[in-house]
Amino acid sequence: MKYAYEDISPDQFEELIILICHKLFGISVQCFSKGIDGGRDAKFIGKAEAFPSKSSPWNGITIIQAKHTNGYNRSCSENDFFNTSAKSSIILEEIDKIKMLKKIGDLDNYILFTNRKLTANMQNEIHNFISSACDIPVHSIYIYGVEQIELYLKIYPDIIKIAKIDPLDSPLIISPDDLAEVVEAFAKYREIIKKTIEHPPKPRITYMEKNEINNMDSEYAKSLLKKYLKETAQIKTFLAAPENSHLLESYCASVEEFNFKIFSHRKSYQEFNKILDYISDMLFSRDPVLKKTKNKTITRTMLFYMYWNCDIGKEE
Repeated sequence: MKYAYEDISPDQFEELIILICHKLFGISVQCFSKGIDGGRDAKFIGKAEAFPSKSSPWNGITIIQAKHTNGYNRSCSENDFFNTSAKSSIILEEIDKIKMLKKIGDLDNYILFTNRKLTANMQNEIHNFISSACDIPVHSIYIYGVEQIELYLKIYPDIIKIAKIDPLDSPLIISPDDLAEVVEAFAKYREIIKKTIEHPPKPRITYMEKNEINNMDSEYAKSLLKKYLKETAQIKTFLAAPENSHLLESYCASVEEFNFKIFSHRKSYQEFNKILDYISDMLFSRDPVLKKTKNKTITRTMLFYMYWNCDIGKEE
């Protein structure tokens, strides 16, 4: 299960990180109240229980930082997080704080968690930069991105319950990654497929029945049918091609996520046309591939195909 960390508050994210650190270092991890933190959201003094490993744990004073962003799909490679040539970035702002803590003897090890993506190369680059700038051994520095947070939550699933972060209680959040891959590939081969198909197949249940079951506005449904039905055969052929099996997997992953969100939030969006509009807006706002002008129509077409093909929405 992936969580929408960008949609929780910074305080919730910090609490989540501290709970993870309780597992890694020990229950005596000390958190601080709101205010100027002086470069530390939490601190641990002593020998860690299991970090970086049980056989070779950190010892001394460990400073823990949690850096949250509300932005979706953000990366540690972006300039606002780490850029040595810029006047400011999150890591650069931490350097003076780390130096001061080390100078007064209040830092031996430093670990920072962020809900951004982090590549291995960027992690090494940041580790080396902090080590050089602050005169701290590289093995006493760790920067962790969202991938490592996800891993820890799989290892320690009870943390989510304690932190009370429930995906069903969050807004209707859609991850566009899988669908973006399908849309981008389909856009490339669309014209080739179009030449081989003339007539769309028939739906499994009548379109009118489908709309009644799902409370779809009749005029909205007619507009969808008129504009997008002719494209459904192309999509079906595209997804059925053996060479596109990986794209079919991405399509199915999108369907699964959409259905999960639709059913869990159906009370907030009684008319299915409002659900489709909401999903479209969310996808366009969250992914640069999907919000391209040429891909917006394909995205809406793909959503219609999901509905028309009974992959999303009720059938009975």
